[in-house]
Amino acid sequence: MSFPRYPIYRESGVEWLDNVPTHWEVSRLKRNLRLLTEKTESRNHPIALENIEGWTGRFIPTETEFEGEGIAFEADDLLFGKLRPYLAKAYRARSAGEAVGDFLVMRPSKRMDSRFAQYQILSREFIDIVDGSTFGSKMPRASWEFVGAMKVTTPPLGEQTLISAFLDAETAKIDELVANQQQLIELLEEKRQAVISHAVTKGLNPDSPMKPSGVEWLGNVPAHWEVRTIAKASTKITNGYVGPTRDILVEAGVPYIQATHIKSGRINFDDSYFVTQEWSHGHSKSILAEEDVLIVQTGAGTGDIGLVEKTEIGFNCHALIIVAPDKSVLRGTFLAALLQSAYGQQKLESIQTGAMHPHLNCGEVKFVEVPLPPLAEQANIVSYIRKAADQFDALAADARRAIDLLQERRTALISAAVTGQIDVRGLAALAAFSGGCACVGAVHPAQGLGNFGQESRRPGGRDLTCAAARPIGPARHIGCLTPWRRAARSKSTCKARGIQASTRHQRRHSGAVCCEQAAGRSASAVFPAQ
Repeated sequence: MSFPRYPIYRESGVEWLDNVPTHWEVSRLKRNLRLLTEKTESRNHPIALENIEGWTGRFIPTETEFEGEGIAFEADDLLFGKLRPYLAKAYRARSAGEAVGDFLVMRPSKRMDSRFAQYQILSREFIDIVDGSTFGSKMPRASWEFVGAMKVTTPPLGEQTLISAFLDAETAKIDELVANQQQLIELLEEKRQAVISHAVTKGLNPDSPMKPSGVEWLGNVPAHWEVRTIAKASTKITNGYVGPTRDILVEAGVPYIQATHIKSGRINFDDSYFVTQEWSHGHSKSILAEEDVLIVQTGAGTGDIGLVEKTEIGFNCHALIIVAPDKSVLRGTFLAALLQSAYGQQKLESIQTGAMHPHLNCGEVKFVEVPLPPLAEQANIVSYIRKAADQFDALAADARRAIDLLQERRTALISAAVTGQIDVRGLAALAAFSGGCACVGAVHPAQGLGNFGQESRRPGGRDLTCAAARPIGPARHIGCLTPWRRAARSKSTCKARGIQASTRHQRRHSGAVCCEQAAGRSASAVFPAQ
């Protein structure tokens, strides 16, 4: 969808803003937002950086307990994360509370709509410029001196409100689409897991006779399959080196696999850790061979599985459980798939120790029971799984690309609206008042007539034309927000300027002030004459 532009622009004098609508101000941010510094320990609704979602400003509840002093804020104050500003964490407070951590806490002036200010801070250009100003290499922070001195657009207050209403409606639509794609990804992952789990525990032949496995969570298996423990289906179960690494790592040598390299059945080595050939030969029990299966044995990724491919032969590893399958009865590819299935993950989780710091022991892993189809059937199952997984992964990748495009559109839309590159005043009215006249605003005569006499179709009835579409003094009134129900029944003359309007929103016009909408909702947009 393309959006209209303002009729006339002027140079802003600010490189990143380019041209701005002629009736917009360009001022330093500190004129619009005042920095708050008052400390408090009230712990009334504390908010930290981890509670704010980047680029959307949504609140994320956590159970973290915060310590130390914070900065008190009130409803409609803005919290901007000054630590790593590229994360784009800007929150508009819904109630009073306390900002804990690296925040710039700001209070909008009377000429600033807090929603507009939040969108302004979340624009891509604003974030990029602030991020470029940071100091500190490991913990980059933005300063108030720089942020407060930045020049930003300042439309009239009523116009800020309309722009914010438009962005609220449009970003909500985009966020819903993003949520749908995220839900699709979750469903695809569930389906992927179900396909894998069924294939490695029930086989591919739905007509195959079944027998009880005698193993909890495994249930029935095909009658011609065996069930053995890992110890009886492998030639080696051991650990990678467990100990400090500061004295063994070198810049180049034998790749040294760690838990962070194991994910989704693969080893993703990133050329970050190496040991010498001599050290590796001295720890030969953990030198990796093709089709070895690696199990993360401690930390957040406990139970993650990796399969050693040809490209990883000869690597060494740190603090991982290594299972070398007996290739006369078990393929490493099948074991890796089995341990990633719902059954495999449940078994590994059941033998973990430590609630806060989960850990797996070789002595427990070796007793995990595994179903054993004939080798040829294992190969067929693995081939089927890989083909199905590729299909699910391709669909999930498409969904992730859609999310990226939607988020890019969201950011671009915000930037265009808050810098005046698009004129959304009429669109905001349309979004806010279904069934009512949405032609709203005023322009200087030199800017053209705009959408005078814009029509609004009454649901199930005749078209209505806004009666206020006529010049007012030095400016031209594009429309008033007249609900069709009132407009259809009775009209009277607004006491100022002789404009016809609904009897329920007679209001004195000053310059070019749009009439207030009745029926419990209001939208007063002040666009001063130029």
